[in-house]
Amino acid sequence: MASPLTAQSPLPTAELQRIASSACEQAIGASELYDHPNVADWNTTIINTILKSLITKTSTGEGDASQPPAHKYIVNSTIIQHLGSPAEPEKHGRRGMHSAVGAFWNNEKDGTYSYKWEAAEKKGMDIVITITWIAI
Repeated sequence: MASPLTAQSPLPTAELQRIASSACEQAIGASELYDHPNVADWNTTIINTILKSLITKTSTGEGDASQPPAHKYIVNSTIIQHLGSPAEPEKHGRRGMHSAVGAFWNNEKDGTYSYKWEAAEKKGMDIVITITWIAI
């Protein structure tokens, strides 16, 4: 589930969703369950993969003449462990979680996008990504 944008996005919403989903797939990979020792690495991989994609896709020019993006980017990744085992849905508990963000900015140039990776549920976790952009 993705949230609506608050401003003109630097990339189409479908592309932001594809970037976030791909980063989650790359980070979590073949892991079948929440694994606490790996969570920090998963978050780092998700964040860095998204940032790299955003910068690459929104930089202008080619080669040495490349201009930096017209926005600064902030990416947040939250991984929440479910209680119980995803292999036993009847015993599968969930922790409550609510996340929100607020900012004082230019509503015409700055914005935010939230994404929940649905495939994480089968692995016993929720993953919520927030991408924020601020015009330079």
